Amino acid sequence: MVQLKTRRISAGAFFFLTGLCFSSWASRIPDFQQKFGLSEGQLGSVLLGLPLGSLLALPLATWAVIKFGSKSVIMVGLSLYILVLVGIGISMDAFFLTVMVFIFGMLGNMMNISLNTQALNLEKDYGRNILGSLHGLWSLAGFAGAGVGGLMVYLSLSPFQHYTVIFLLGIVVVFSFRKGFVQEVKDNSSSVKGMVWRKPDQSLMKLGMIGFCGMMCEGCMFDWSGVYMNKVVQAPAYLVPTGYISYMGAMALGRFAADKLAHRFGMMNVLQGSGILIFTGLILSIAFAQVGVVIVGFLMVGLGTAAIVPLCFSLAANATSLPTGMAIAMVSTISFFGFLLGPPLIGFIAEWTDLKMSFALMAFVGLMVTFLVWVSKKSFALKIAS
Repeated sequence: MVQLKTRRISAGAFFFLTGLCFSSWASRIPDFQQKFGLSEGQLGSVLLGLPLGSLLALPLATWAVIKFGSKSVIMVGLSLYILVLVGIGISMDAFFLTVMVFIFGMLGNMMNISLNTQALNLEKDYGRNILGSLHGLWSLAGFAGAGVGGLMVYLSLSPFQHYTVIFLLGIVVVFSFRKGFVQEVKDNSSSVKGMVWRKPDQSLMKLGMIGFCGMMCEGCMFDWSGVYMNKVVQAPAYLVPTGYISYMGAMALGRFAADKLAHRFGMMNVLQGSGILIFTGLILSIAFAQVGVVIVGFLMVGLGTAAIVPLCFSLAANATSLPTGMAIAMVSTISFFGFLLGPPLIGFIAEWTDLKMSFALMAFVGLMVTFLVWVSKKSFALKIAS
């Protein structure tokens, strides 16, 4: 029997590595835009490959975890994930880049589902909540990965060289921590045979829309913060990743603090404050497009987006008579479409107008979080009173 501490360390290491891989890709997006001479609209089309791949991986990942177990999917999935990252680095044209990004998105979501399955089983064995801290490690890795990306740019290393370093590190992590995972006991109950979709009730739909707005803003920052620093702020090359670094660092801190803040101030109040932070941070970044101000603005956006999805999931668990897993899956599915639509929408709007206008739209999407929570507050009052 693998000890709980060993399992938690291994899960944390793999959460961190997946976050490092994702942020390594995101931190070099401006390099790919410049390399292939992509307009904002063309870049938006390339970026669409990642959420499309993630979306199409949902049924495949669920089937694979049920069929082979989360441990097997994690080992195979993460090995391929770091390999495809190198494939992105050797892309010679925009079409090949799009294909690689699509596969990267598929593998990323397979890792998301399998790692969270393993983590939830570990959480049950612990008898207390640990999932938030593991998600915080993913965000912390985003902060670290963005910093590494900035260093690689400063050293004039290509994305291929950058991603090769991450690949080698990934091999070490996989082989060092692979024994800390356990295979699930085969369960033939109906709960593991797949979820029968049904229409979300009013409460879940509201939570899904709040998550939708939050994840749309997340997608904006993941894919476009570097481009904004490059094209609008016109920051020096070595400072371009700092916007993404400030965002991811603040998001990591926000996720580690979200549970305590929600306990002290209430989940609905924290959600309302989150929307205000997103709106204020983006408007500040638009009004004063200077390196220092934009870094502070993106930091505020990171704090704002940090708690939205985790708190929506927590509320979903008590907002309906449906099984918890089904409720969270419904909210997650609705929310994910925000991540799917946000990045390409920004590119298309920027193509028609400019990037500032796209970020202004995202600012009001962030403010919609506050509005939706405000109109829903009474309906959730009884459920969050405790």
